[in-house]
Amino acid sequence: MKHATAMSCCAALILSACVGPNFHRPPPPTPARFTVEPLPPDTASASGPGGAAQKFLAEQAVPRNWWLLFGSPELNGLVSEALRANPDVLSAQAALRQALENTAAQRGSYFPAVQGDFDASRNLNATGVLAPNLASGTALYNLYTPQVTVSFVPDIFGANRRQVESLAAQAEAARFQLDATYLTLTANVVTSAIQEAGFREQIAATEQVIALERESLTVLRRELALGAIAEVDVYAQEAALAQLETTLPALQRQLRQTEDQLAVLTGRLPADFTPANLRLDQLVLPVDLPLGVPSELVERRPDVRAAEAQLHSATAQVGVATANLLPQFTISGNIGSAATAMSDLFKPGTGFWSIGANATQTLFAGGTLLHRKRAADAALDQAGAAYKSAVLTAFQNVADALHALAADAAALDAASRAMSGAEKSLDVTRQQLKIGAVSYLALLVAEQTYQQAVITVIQSRASRFADTAALFQALGGSVVPDKAASLTAR
Repeated sequence: MKHATAMSCCAALILSACVGPNFHRPPPPTPARFTVEPLPPDTASASGPGGAAQKFLAEQAVPRNWWLLFGSPELNGLVSEALRANPDVLSAQAALRQALENTAAQRGSYFPAVQGDFDASRNLNATGVLAPNLASGTALYNLYTPQVTVSFVPDIFGANRRQVESLAAQAEAARFQLDATYLTLTANVVTSAIQEAGFREQIAATEQVIALERESLTVLRRELALGAIAEVDVYAQEAALAQLETTLPALQRQLRQTEDQLAVLTGRLPADFTPANLRLDQLVLPVDLPLGVPSELVERRPDVRAAEAQLHSATAQVGVATANLLPQFTISGNIGSAATAMSDLFKPGTGFWSIGANATQTLFAGGTLLHRKRAADAALDQAGAAYKSAVLTAFQNVADALHALAADAAALDAASRAMSGAEKSLDVTRQQLKIGAVSYLALLVAEQTYQQAVITVIQSRASRFADTAALFQALGGSVVPDKAASLTAR
């Protein structure tokens, strides 16, 4: 009894053994903050829309569906449409389904394979050469052979379990890649919509400046005809007008290309897309920016989690390659019946069966298995380096976004003060023009200065909104897909 118990325990240990390294999650970095210098509690503020100070809230959870914080129904509609119809999302969902099915298929190797077979043949025996192979001695006969074959490969060294582990990790990677697709898509839609609104407002302001420059040129030409100024002043104004006019086509090109990008992001052809005509004034600047705990960034970033899952898969593949170096065992058996007439099948004396086991050890294969093992080791090193790179990139993205937001706030503050000063100068010039203290040309110059300041404010506001979206993306802001997308992913 003791010997039987000991043998059972040994057998259980052998059957539960898995060669190769076991995967352990890499420890996350534990920095005290995202940037070298401590973050201030909030950014600078500026007058006007979008100029509120943004507060950095440490150790608070990053919000899900973060684009809702911008408070724009038009923006929310674009994001919803993109999540529903973007082909990259559909591709990532299909990739996840494929990975799940591959994992389920590999799990089938845990069980014996059972096959049914039925052979029917018409035979003529060479009785003049060979002895009759039938008991009746008949040379011409039919032969019917139904049989069931069972084969099983015991997973002695864990090759199949490691393969299942690897495929399950790849399915996990596909799940995180789907989350990364959601996150990247929403960030691209939000950023493109903000850029579209910014370009449209810059075009309107630039057209106003061009109109003022043309009016200035008309005034100068009139004064030249009267002999009040020299030709060089007219030429200078013509050059300034032409230089300004060159900026308008570039802005129009950027606007159209951004609209085309939004069309593709929402799953439509550019010719079928109607712009939402979003305005920056319709957007609400998120003033509370939860940053979470720096050490938890690797948990929130789907690209980092996908790289971790790929590392897990590569670790398991080392076990698969190691197990292939060891003996392979197979247990097989079959049972059936053979008869010369269908009516005689399964009668006494027609049955047969067999059972056997096989052990195979590769003795020489030109180093194939050994090199495959070394290749698996190299793939593991590669996956480890890719994971470290993903972690470093994640922290870099957050630090870059935080620096950008601080710079954006300062730039908008300076641009707002410049616009305010230009507006006051314009008011003074208008008053002076009424009393004849300045010429009409001075008024046009003041208006041009003011319009240029307006364009700079528009650019600064658009950058601030876009970099806020970039921060949420860098922090791994989660996306809650609709029910249809969720069901499709499953």
